[in-house]
Amino acid sequence: MIFTPLPLEGVYRIDLDKREDERGFFARLYCEREFGSHALPTHWVQMNTTFTKNRGAVRGLHFQREPKTEAKVVRCLKGAIYDVVVDLRQGSPTFGSWLSFELNEDNRTMLYVPPGFAHGLQTLTENCELLYLHAEFYHPECEGGVRCDDPSLNIEWPLPIDHLSERDQRLPLLRDIKPILL
Repeated sequence: MIFTPLPLEGVYRIDLDKREDERGFFARLYCEREFGSHALPTHWVQMNTTFTKNRGAVRGLHFQREPKTEAKVVRCLKGAIYDVVVDLRQGSPTFGSWLSFELNEDNRTMLYVPPGFAHGLQTLTENCELLYLHAEFYHPECEGGVRCDDPSLNIEWPLPIDHLSERDQRLPLLRDIKPILL
C-alpha cells in the first residue's frame, strides 16, 4: 500500500501497490504492520457497505463525537464518488477546512479519515457501492453531522445536490456544533 499524507493533518490517501502479471494484479487492502507504521488504527471493529442508486445523491457530512470518535477507511467498489472530509477538531489550525477526492472502481484508491473529521460524499454515477472499515462501533448517541450545503464550508459539489435524506436535510450548520475534542 502507498500512504500519501494530505494537507489536513491525519488524512491519508491509500493507493494499491499492485503486483501485476499477465493475469491481472494482487494488492493488499490492509496490513496491520503498514497501518501501524503510520500510527493509524490496526483494530477495525466493523466493515460496512453502502449502495446508492442515483447519480448526484449526497450522504453526509457525518461523524461520531467523543467519547466514541471513529476513524474509517473508505473505498468505492462500484461507480464513482466525490468524497469529502471536513476538519472538526477543536483547536485545529485547519478547523472547518475540507478536502475532496474522487474515489472510483478504476482508481481503487482508499481514503483514511481520522477521528475528528466529518465525512460525506456525492455519487458521480448511478449504482455506487462503497466499503467502509470502522475503528469504533456505531453509537447513535454520539452521532453528529454538518449540513452538506453549509455556506461557511462552501463545498464545491460537482453536481447539483440531489436525493438528500430527511436526516441529512436537518443537520446543523458548522457554527451550531461543538468542535470535537480529541
